[in-house]
Amino acid sequence: MPTTHLLYLHGFRSSPQSAKASLLATYLARHHPEVHWWCPQLPPSPRAAMELVRQGIADWPQARMAVVGSSLGGYYASWVAQQSRCASVLLNPAVDPARDLVRYIGEQSAWHDPSQHFYFRPEYVEELRALDTRGLPPAGPELAIIAKGDELLDWREMVGRYPQAKLLLLEDSDHGLSDFAEHLPAVLEFLGLAGGAR
Repeated sequence: MPTTHLLYLHGFRSSPQSAKASLLATYLARHHPEVHWWCPQLPPSPRAAMELVRQGIADWPQARMAVVGSSLGGYYASWVAQQSRCASVLLNPAVDPARDLVRYIGEQSAWHDPSQHFYFRPEYVEELRALDTRGLPPAGPELAIIAKGDELLDWREMVGRYPQAKLLLLEDSDHGLSDFAEHLPAVLEFLGLAGGAR
C-alpha cells in the first residue's frame, strides 16, 4: 500500500529547517505533491513533543503513513511506529538519549538559529525513558541508515538496536548525514510514496 502521509521528526537542537528535512520536503513538493508531509518543530519536552505528534497524526491512515526520524527524532520515530503500527526510516537514530542527554541539562541554543534558546530540564530525562521501545519487536517495516563516521553516536550500538531493520551501513559519512542526497533513492524506494509528478 503506497505511503500517503509522511511524518519527519528532527533531532535534538534541530528544526524543520534541517538539511535532510528540507531535501525531503522539496522532493515531495516537486515529485509527490499529493503526499501529506508534516515536519513539526518539536518542543524540548519529550512528553510534550510526542503529545503534539500524537494529536497531529490522530486522523492519519495508519496503513498508509510512515515516519522518518533523525538522531533523537529516530528514537521518537520508533515510539511513533509502535503506536501507529507503521513503517519507519531511522537516520543515525539515538539509542539511549536518556543516558546521552543528561550532560545537556540546562540552557541550549538551536542549531539552525543560535539566537534561539531553550532549556533542557532534568525531568525530560525521565520523559525520554518513558518512550523507550527497546525490547519490543518492530511494529512495522524499518529502514536504518547508519554512518560508521558518526561523531556523536556509536554506530555499533545503533546497528545492535535495530537487528530486524533493513540496514544501509555507510562506511564513513557523519552524524548529520551530509551525504543524505546520495541515499535519498533508498529512502524513497523503501517508503513507496503514492503518486508521482507527471
